[in-house]
Amino acid sequence: MTRTYTVETYGCQMNVHDSERIAGLLDEAGYLPVTPGAQADIVVFNTCAVRENADNKLYGNLSFLAPIKKANPNMQIAVGGCLAQKDQSIILKKAPYVDVVFGTHNVGSLPILLERARIEEESQLEILEALEHFPSSLPARRFSAFTSWVSISVGCNNTCTFCIVPALRGIEKDRSAVDILKEIRALVEQGVIEITLLGQNVNAYGVDFGDRSAFANLLRECGKIDGLERVRFMSPHPRDFTDDVIEVMAMTKNVMPHLHMPLQSGSDRILQEMRRSYRTSRYLGILDRVRQAMPDAMITTDIIVGFPGETEEDFQATMDLATQAQFAAAYTYKYSIRPGTPAGAMPNQVSPEIVGERYTRLHEHQQGISLGVNQRSIGSKHRALVSEAEGRRDVAQSRLTGKTEDFRLVHFDATSNARPGDFVDLTITDASAHYLIGKEDAHIKTRGGDAFAAREAVVGPQPTMLGIPTVK
Repeated sequence: MTRTYTVETYGCQMNVHDSERIAGLLDEAGYLPVTPGAQADIVVFNTCAVRENADNKLYGNLSFLAPIKKANPNMQIAVGGCLAQKDQSIILKKAPYVDVVFGTHNVGSLPILLERARIEEESQLEILEALEHFPSSLPARRFSAFTSWVSISVGCNNTCTFCIVPALRGIEKDRSAVDILKEIRALVEQGVIEITLLGQNVNAYGVDFGDRSAFANLLRECGKIDGLERVRFMSPHPRDFTDDVIEVMAMTKNVMPHLHMPLQSGSDRILQEMRRSYRTSRYLGILDRVRQAMPDAMITTDIIVGFPGETEEDFQATMDLATQAQFAAAYTYKYSIRPGTPAGAMPNQVSPEIVGERYTRLHEHQQGISLGVNQRSIGSKHRALVSEAEGRRDVAQSRLTGKTEDFRLVHFDATSNARPGDFVDLTITDASAHYLIGKEDAHIKTRGGDAFAAREAVVGPQPTMLGIPTVK
């Protein structure tokens, strides 16, 4: 009897993309995705180590599975990703019934480790300290028929005091542009019309071969690929962001007018303590130049609240900068101590009560800013790519959901036969802090919609795994 699997993903887009490879490896090994509502024979957790709540979520879910596994000894549990790289044998001490622990550098070993654990009837722990082969060569089960992630680099050379990712993902390693473009062209042949370029510090691409223009050149080459309608990227670092990237964004039709630029703090003193290597004047200067080149561009960001030593004055500087920057959205996080990081050992930790109160204030403040940004779009025209996860029709309301060019969610009452993977031209009629409301003007059938329909006909509805922006 064929065994089934499920992959639970925590964390950033890099983890989501890794989970596609994990699923592809398990497919290739002869396992099948579990049907909704059923208990899988193999449960894989692809973990995050950026914040403490990711640890708590993993160990809580492992505890939940303990009695299920006890009742079914043939069930297998595997833990991979950044937390596995960090905790290693700690996971087996806390949950000795886990069958496999694997790291960020050896995703490709998972099927062999599962089989070895089954035959030897003991847990397998395999953690490599450095990447030997770029994971792009591994098979992948894509969770969308018409959008895809494409990794251009792995690892990070930054030394932010709050972040443990460089210790877990290693130093930056770049793929060649030839390999990246070959993968993109192959995806387009399969019906993909939107790709997102991924890296822990995507605009540092080229560091391996000493070319500071490599990322801008890569975007420019993406613009020459027939059938590739949309190109996005996540996440750049303000230190490495250059004007040639702005120029390419503005001049390349399929590079979308959206920039996710992590800020982390609006206080120069805190940025220095974070070892962020830029100050607010540089950050705001980048935003000004982006908006001069692309007046309708949307800017989103990441912000950490409660970094050690953050005063009320420092926090107010963040609030003020959010007002000045007019972010379309901000992914806000409560600072979380990460053992092994310099910030984790700082003596002036902010109390959880103060962190929570500031987090609520910033969230409410940003909600008002996001609402204003979205309301200013009422009456404007946008082209939305109908989403796969939310794109199935509500029979009663005939409502569809899509993403605009500038990465905003938009709901609209469909009057045509638009389906996921198609474009719809809309006039924005209303807005909230989180989404736009639109009225359909025209439906543009695309190869993406054909790819979605073909996959649905063969394999039925597929799961969609969602990530959050990388904390950089």
